[in-house]
Amino acid sequence: MPLHKSAEKRLRQAARRNERNRARKKELKGVLKNMQKLIDANAAKSEVEAAYKAAVQKLDRLGVKRYIHPNKASRKKAQLTKALNNYTPTAS
Repeated sequence: MPLHKSAEKRLRQAARRNERNRARKKELKGVLKNMQKLIDANAAKSEVEAAYKAAVQKLDRLGVKRYIHPNKASRKKAQLTKALNNYTPTAS
């Protein structure tokens, strides 16, 4: 337990920030999983493109605001772009 008032405040702030960071990263994981799920399910190209757009927007936002490292955001965007460009839905 903190002994000083300022240390107590820092503890509260850290807890709030930790919760916020976890929520943002969880949102990102959901968006990325959604795109991967659409690719695995052999969805229409337009659906995958919409998921790609949402994922790139989320990555850009989190990279700029430093929730994730900007280079990680850039790397993930490149991976998603490559997956989208190589994606061709097969008739099943």
